[in-house]
Amino acid sequence: MLNYSIIHTSWRPLTNEAMKQVDLAYLEQLQQNADWLPGSEQIFAAFSLALPKTNYILFGESPYPRAQSANGYAFWDSAVHELWSPNGLSKEVNRATSLRNFIKMLLLAEGLLSDTDTSQSAIAALDKENLVSTVDELFENFQRQGILLLNASLVLSKKPVVQDAKCWRPFLNTLLNSLAKKYANLELILLGNIAKVIAQLPSANQFKQFHAEHPYNISFIYNKEVQAFFKPMRLLRKKNQSVT
Repeated sequence: MLNYSIIHTSWRPLTNEAMKQVDLAYLEQLQQNADWLPGSEQIFAAFSLALPKTNYILFGESPYPRAQSANGYAFWDSAVHELWSPNGLSKEVNRATSLRNFIKMLLLAEGLLSDTDTSQSAIAALDKENLVSTVDELFENFQRQGILLLNASLVLSKKPVVQDAKCWRPFLNTLLNSLAKKYANLELILLGNIAKVIAQLPSANQFKQFHAEHPYNISFIYNKEVQAFFKPMRLLRKKNQSVT
């Protein structure tokens, strides 16, 4: 059975209504076949963030293709732990291209690095006493700033991604329509090709949207609009250093 208990109570009226739009045969397949990610226990993990505390919805594409990484949150890689090493970014972060570029962008936004040097040696030289040290702390800061980390497809299976994503489109459209009635001040953060998918949903036009390239692209690091958008959130700062 899919784990609905992880959904915060404030979301349940909306997610219950949205789930009615998902094809029943598709849901039965998910319940009968456990060979998909992030799995029945974590599929709705993104909705653990209370609705009244949600200011943004950051859309990812689909769960990570590795069981140790997929946790039900977009962009949050559970296989990564430490952010830093004596040489700069940790090996785990350096292998995770999007995460690596996101952190470098945040370091630039904070004024801790310069456009001319985002090297490992420059990062190694930084004073990190007031910075988060793990990926969990980083994404807890995302949530503290009210960023809901939601994948456009809540499931990654052996099917092509577009097939699972198509099954979740009615869910997303209904969810956004319901949100627009009381929470139209929410902003959608759309990075990369996912912007095209979400933009096709009639309900998405009811919200303010921030568009940028996917963090996989190196240009994301140096994008001044991206830096200006995320700078006030101070996502790299430890909890007691954060500004809300």
